[in-house]
Amino acid sequence: MKETSFIEQNKKKWERFEKLYASKSEDPEELSDLYMDITNDLGYAQTFYKRRTVRVYLNQLAQKVFSGVHKQKGESLKKLINVWQVSLPLEIYRSRKNLLFAFIAFLVYATLGALTTLVNPDFPRIVLGDGYVEMTLENIAKGNPLAVYDSEDQTAMFIMITTNNLKVSFLTFFVGFFFTIGTHLLLFSNGVMLGSFQYYFYLKGLLLTSFLGIWIHGAFEISSIVLSGGAGITVGSGLLFPGSYTRLQALQLSAKRGLKIMLSLVPFIIAAGFLESFVTHNYDVLPDWSKWLLIAFSFLMILFVYVIYPIIVARKYPHLIDNEELLERKEKKEWIMYKLRNSGEILFDTFQFYRLNFHKFMRPIITYALPLALILVAIQDYSRIEDLEIEHWFDWMGQLTVMFGIDFVSVRDPIIAFSWTIVFSLIFLSVFWTFISSGKELTKSDFLIFARKNIVKVWLANLLLFVIVFCLPWYILLPALLIIPIVSLLGPIVVFYEKGSLKEKLSKGFGFGIGSYGNTLISLIAVLLFVCLLLQPFALVFSIHNEYTNKPEIRDLLDMLVETARRFFELYSDHAVVYGNIIRQIFYVTFVFLLIPYFAVIIGVCYFSELEKKEARSLKEAFNKFGRTNRYKESEEDFE
Repeated sequence: MKETSFIEQNKKKWERFEKLYASKSEDPEELSDLYMDITNDLGYAQTFYKRRTVRVYLNQLAQKVFSGVHKQKGESLKKLINVWQVSLPLEIYRSRKNLLFAFIAFLVYATLGALTTLVNPDFPRIVLGDGYVEMTLENIAKGNPLAVYDSEDQTAMFIMITTNNLKVSFLTFFVGFFFTIGTHLLLFSNGVMLGSFQYYFYLKGLLLTSFLGIWIHGAFEISSIVLSGGAGITVGSGLLFPGSYTRLQALQLSAKRGLKIMLSLVPFIIAAGFLESFVTHNYDVLPDWSKWLLIAFSFLMILFVYVIYPIIVARKYPHLIDNEELLERKEKKEWIMYKLRNSGEILFDTFQFYRLNFHKFMRPIITYALPLALILVAIQDYSRIEDLEIEHWFDWMGQLTVMFGIDFVSVRDPIIAFSWTIVFSLIFLSVFWTFISSGKELTKSDFLIFARKNIVKVWLANLLLFVIVFCLPWYILLPALLIIPIVSLLGPIVVFYEKGSLKEKLSKGFGFGIGSYGNTLISLIAVLLFVCLLLQPFALVFSIHNEYTNKPEIRDLLDMLVETARRFFELYSDHAVVYGNIIRQIFYVTFVFLLIPYFAVIIGVCYFSELEKKEARSLKEAFNKFGRTNRYKESEEDFE
């Protein structure tokens, strides 16, 4: 059928729909009938008129019909109830092994804390702190062992406790993304503290008193921590054991499942804060039977919601247990080197390149750059041991300053800083080598030849960048970010650009940097903001120690880890602070070796984008292929 005949035959029907839609008709049946007719017309048009405007027009009509039909339904309360009745219990059932594992692990850790207290009655001072133990002893002497829960402002206490419990629970979940290691550390820390705390009261003959007081709110609070650990292990398990999925797909599924479990815990965490503030506060005036009843009810509710009911739902809907949500399988796109990119495309392509080629550029980095970096850190720690024996006011800045030697307090520091510039040059070379060897296997000998040929050029090209980062004080470093895009493309151009001497390439590199200034600056700022956000749970950017207590105002995961480790080191060494700072340095070195390659990829992508803008290399390649058939381009048949 000719296109004109097709339009003439159906235009009245289409006009009828447009009038119906414009009048906002409440007749879903007529809309549904039109939906069937128009989608049939659309299918016909896609087959015979795929390059014609009529196909676009019908596609728009079909979308309107679809939204017209479905807007009548809306989101109902029934659907929300169904989530709690079926969807959430099934997710809990699918995660039952991880939840059980977290529960058993927590029991083991609590038992370990109790047994250690049995062997060493002073162990609670290590895990809880001398101040807390002394306060507890004073309260016991006064005849009120749980006076710590007394507070005149119960509302403020409720807000503070609930906020803290939410932070601890979500942190326990969130750190599961990193191969479950952080989740196990937090379960271990909380379990050991609970076991030692309860056994300490047993040694004082107050086990029953403490149990009836603490577990009024502890039933919900401790259960929430354990279940948060199970949700965190669920997330990490998707990354560790992807099964038939890709790791990214498995992580998406497990993260969604873990997050649903976490959201279901929020009411219990709030209830725990309420009970601790308004009920445990008055534990000494409540009869024992009411305490037993409240504790039993709390545990039974947790048991029902997270054990019994999921089993009931799973038996009722056995066909839904293995009905995993199917993820759209994205076709792997070929990396296009010469391509005009805006800032959004630069960020996307940078992430894609970093993810797909991580194992390639990390091999030479781990082989050559990392050992040199560890040697430099060891030299600094040995020669500046006094800096390891203190807790720095601004920890991550203080630690990096010592490791890089950029405060120049001794003759050795400039040599160390210079050596770090070689480390960073090796990292840049590893990434640049990955760019030019795309699709090829990396070999050590090929990389060494490439490094010997280019390391001096890359070091000279990045010298100004190194001076900005290493030599400027921190309060000038942030404004200096405005200069970095101008000099950042010098490194790629001395390696990738084929023509001209080193001097000519450097001169051209400044031009490239100015031309790509906006895209590079926006990309760098976006990445820095994302990195700061990502780092918050681990090493807060503003984790500044209080000048009076020498403790951070807001404890992050790294603070918790170091504090727990220090308490154990204090048992066997007089240098616990030194070991704690070494743990921090391990974290910071790991972070640096993940971030610097990402920065190198960004400037590589920006360089190729700017090169395409100036020299149109992809267009020249297209001209060379002109005349060859391409199934994605129009042919004469489309115009018949």
